[in-house]
Amino acid sequence: MPCGRKELEQRERHDLAPYAQASGATRGRAYAEPPPEWRTQFQRDRDRIIHSRAFRRLEYKTQVFLNGTGDHLRTRLTHTIEVAAIARNIARALRLNEDLAEAIALAHDLGHPPFGHTGEALLHKLMRGHGGFEHNRQSLRVVEELEQKYPGFPGLNLSWEVREGLAKHETGYDHPARGPGFAARQSSLEAQVANLADEIAYYSHDLDDGLDAGLLSETRLGREVRIWQEASRRVRAQQGELAEECRRYFTIRCIIDDQVHDVVETTEKQLERARVRSADEVRRCPTPLVRYSRGRRALNLELRRYLYRRVYFSREVRGVNERAAKVLDALFRSYLERPAELGEQARKRIERDGLRRAACDYLAGMTDRYALQEHRRLLGATSPPWP
Repeated sequence: MPCGRKELEQRERHDLAPYAQASGATRGRAYAEPPPEWRTQFQRDRDRIIHSRAFRRLEYKTQVFLNGTGDHLRTRLTHTIEVAAIARNIARALRLNEDLAEAIALAHDLGHPPFGHTGEALLHKLMRGHGGFEHNRQSLRVVEELEQKYPGFPGLNLSWEVREGLAKHETGYDHPARGPGFAARQSSLEAQVANLADEIAYYSHDLDDGLDAGLLSETRLGREVRIWQEASRRVRAQQGELAEECRRYFTIRCIIDDQVHDVVETTEKQLERARVRSADEVRRCPTPLVRYSRGRRALNLELRRYLYRRVYFSREVRGVNERAAKVLDALFRSYLERPAELGEQARKRIERDGLRRAACDYLAGMTDRYALQEHRRLLGATSPPWP
């Protein structure tokens, strides 16, 4: 007999912790649909995300270094896949719903604009006084409205629990469950796991990309960053002298393993103290339960400050990003003057959402290379605005 949804839901009830979010207990979707036959509701969500256009476009969006500047540097897509893998590992260790954590992780950057965080900051500046721009909110907008794949509804019609995870209300966006009779203060544990997996992935892998790009050196990291010092010392003790590529890989793997172990152990202690017995009890907790230990948080803040100084705000990265911001700024102003140049779906939204929001949506959905193509087409630029 094939394994259907009911059996998969039964396995969840048997295997998952009582505070995990079971797919059979979902609050449902905005538009009613027949349930999936061979998948759980969260597995359907994951598949819809992977098959979306917004997900495919992540391949050509900047993570830190401009897309296309290095074959081994991470893109927004490879970062997303790494986040999903870490989220699944943490969720599995804590007996949470892996499918839900994975779906949230895969969708968390769907709303990210081209040119990384510089692009996000520029769009927020352009939309000041008109609702602003924030990529978590935009990810929710993508899955609720902007994707147009199904005849019966806009967006992807994802389950409430995945949309809850994308809202990330700690950034200021209203929690979907906040309302009469259910004053939720947190998201599910699975959403909290995806959020922390994002941080683990980008700090550790930005180390790797920074080394690859020549902005960081193992020598200086060994002197100035305690996380690197500890991991490097352990790799040398366990593996001896290794070739450069292998040594770097094992050191970064060690950093990720340490982060994951710390999160799992610290979260288990938090769950014991909180004595939560259901997913909704988790949502009513005053603070997140998935967290680092105090010592690990201090080490991460040290690493974060170092990466900002040596990578994110470096002349090599900042210079390219500032020139990229000028591309988006010029395109935005061009679309305001010539709305007919917007894509068909964006033009259709002008009457309902206004021209500025339609132009912002259109720009946020672009890949780096399409933004450059549009810049050349509309403004007559003959080459990218950087060497």
